[in-house]
Amino acid sequence: MWRKGRWWVLVPVLLLVVPPLFGALALRVSYAGDLRDDARTRGKDAYWIGHAWVDGRKEDADLTALAERLRGTGIRDLYVHAGPLEHDGTLPPARHPRAKWLTDGLHRVLPGVRVQAWLGDVLANDGPTGLRLSDAASRKAVTASARQVLDAGFDGVHFDLEPLQSGDADYLTLLDDLGRLTRSRNAPLSVAAHQIDPLPGAHAALGLVSDQGKWWSQEYFGEVARRVDQIAVMSYDTWMPLESVYGGYVAQQTALALEVTPDSTDLLMGLPFFHEDDLGHHENAETVEAAVRGVRLGLGRTDPDRERFGVALYVDFAEEPGDWAAYRAGWARTG
Repeated sequence: MWRKGRWWVLVPVLLLVVPPLFGALALRVSYAGDLRDDARTRGKDAYWIGHAWVDGRKEDADLTALAERLRGTGIRDLYVHAGPLEHDGTLPPARHPRAKWLTDGLHRVLPGVRVQAWLGDVLANDGPTGLRLSDAASRKAVTASARQVLDAGFDGVHFDLEPLQSGDADYLTLLDDLGRLTRSRNAPLSVAAHQIDPLPGAHAALGLVSDQGKWWSQEYFGEVARRVDQIAVMSYDTWMPLESVYGGYVAQQTALALEVTPDSTDLLMGLPFFHEDDLGHHENAETVEAAVRGVRLGLGRTDPDRERFGVALYVDFAEEPGDWAAYRAGWARTG
């Protein structure tokens, strides 16, 4: 009886521990291999920058310093935090009082770089507060907010709405509405995207215990990608404990995203330019160096000739000099 009892205890332990161990081993294997020399920047990278650029805290000297920092890199798009949206989808103009100063200044010091308004909000899902995409009036207000920032001088609109559940049809409807607006203005429509199921059905399994929308199905990711001009995968906050496992995970995510993103859409993989230690993000594991290697491995193995591809740097107010050094040396071909 004692030995039988031990086996009853061991079975659930094996079910919980063994699959993750095999998964971690597979990711470490994915992190190995040679890098293609041509798996480098295509000049379509992006950079998330914070609200200080539109609320009066930045000055002309900061624009000059930013231009110097980006010189010689592959960055084409700047996502400038101009929100957040109100929970009804509206955007008070007081949120971005210096928008015109910023867009005019950036066009002057960084000709050819597109300045996109980064808008977002917390989604209500089943909770009491937040933006409700199921509400047609709220979706209409979000579209009006996009028109507002384009009128303010931004070149495009970048949306980050979280947590977004895989299969959310209301989000696809919103993207269709936004796409009609941005096409009429010859402006790019860009979104930040959740990661793709690392195992089939992972989003559904997580949904049984959480509404955080950690992963999307690969099919849903493709549905989103087909509706936008640019999709940036938030390939950080992955829970990965080791640098090699994280790099292998990014390689896997890059391959999964490449498989379903149409050639007409820019696909960008996020780089962690921030430093925290918590359950979702381990600073010593989620490094820029590991992410860049993973991106290059995934690109080289899956679609090495793809031109509409890049990386997205998150975020300027948390970065350190080493992040830029790793990006430049590993991806941008500059030291």
